[in-house]
Amino acid sequence: MESAIQAIEIYPDQVRLLDQRKLPVVETYVECRTYREVATAITDMVVRGAPAIGVTAAAGIALGVQQVQPADEADFDAHFESMCTTMAQTRPTAVNLFWAIERMRACAQQHRQAPLAQRQQALWDEAHRLLADDIAINRRIGEHGLPLVPEQSTILTHCNAGALATAGYGTALGVVRAAHFAGRQVQVLADETRPFLQGARLTTWELQRDAIPVTLITDNMAGYFMAQGRVDLVIVGADRVAANGDVANKIGTYSVAILAKEHGIPFYVAAPLSTIDRSIASGAEIPIEQRHGDEVRWVGTQRIAAADIEVENPAFDVTPARYIDGLITEVGVASPPNRETIAALFA
Repeated sequence: MESAIQAIEIYPDQVRLLDQRKLPVVETYVECRTYREVATAITDMVVRGAPAIGVTAAAGIALGVQQVQPADEADFDAHFESMCTTMAQTRPTAVNLFWAIERMRACAQQHRQAPLAQRQQALWDEAHRLLADDIAINRRIGEHGLPLVPEQSTILTHCNAGALATAGYGTALGVVRAAHFAGRQVQVLADETRPFLQGARLTTWELQRDAIPVTLITDNMAGYFMAQGRVDLVIVGADRVAANGDVANKIGTYSVAILAKEHGIPFYVAAPLSTIDRSIASGAEIPIEQRHGDEVRWVGTQRIAAADIEVENPAFDVTPARYIDGLITEVGVASPPNRETIAALFA
């Protein structure tokens, strides 16, 4: 089974995105009618999650290409490259963004000599292919992760790596869904994930929609529940995986991994191959996005700190590979994740 949630919809005249800033209170869509509006939606976190960012960027480029007029055909390459550059500047950490842009560049290059209408159609089809492929990949991640989930288990997760963070189904929550739909008695402890509260707002919302038992906890409760023996395994997603198995994921993941190691609890990362960046040797090379301090000063419409207080707001941290028991991908599990096991995934 698949989640019925569709966070990304691609139409000839627009890219329609479920506004994740307003969930779970309001379920509304943002209609982006230009590629620049799509880029702004990514930057402003209307859509978030590495695979979803990649698919959305591809859709934005495809939308922009549809709007190139015959009179501008001679400058098509320049227009196309401008779109790719604009998308690449939206979020620096999620490598799926750059992977998807390169997929679109390769498609454009393949059809470079074709008439404008044919190039437009080819890039349009490629964006739809990326969306469909992502859902299929997530289902395979779920299948490979299923043997790691005990028949009766409580799974702790941090941030949102579900249907909302992908084109559908999810990575970390894809494993949860696979276990649930296979009849296993699983329940989820969802960290709230300060400061953007993806766990509180998004993970709980989509799991409730699929009738998967979920309990919300604050970020600083994870160690308590582990010490109580109430966590059987941890599964999180990823925004970038280095060649040595180090993983960048939502801020707070590193702390959860250390707690899991201390308590002898398996810690898994679920991510597609497109999230693995073999061009970088370790997590030390992963760029960490720094976001606006108001995300910390405010919760929703309520300010909770002095308006002029200095804030540090890194959106991600890096979990060293030594804390990770396995990297669950669409082609298998790298366990433990290191240069050799990760390279074998691509063999």
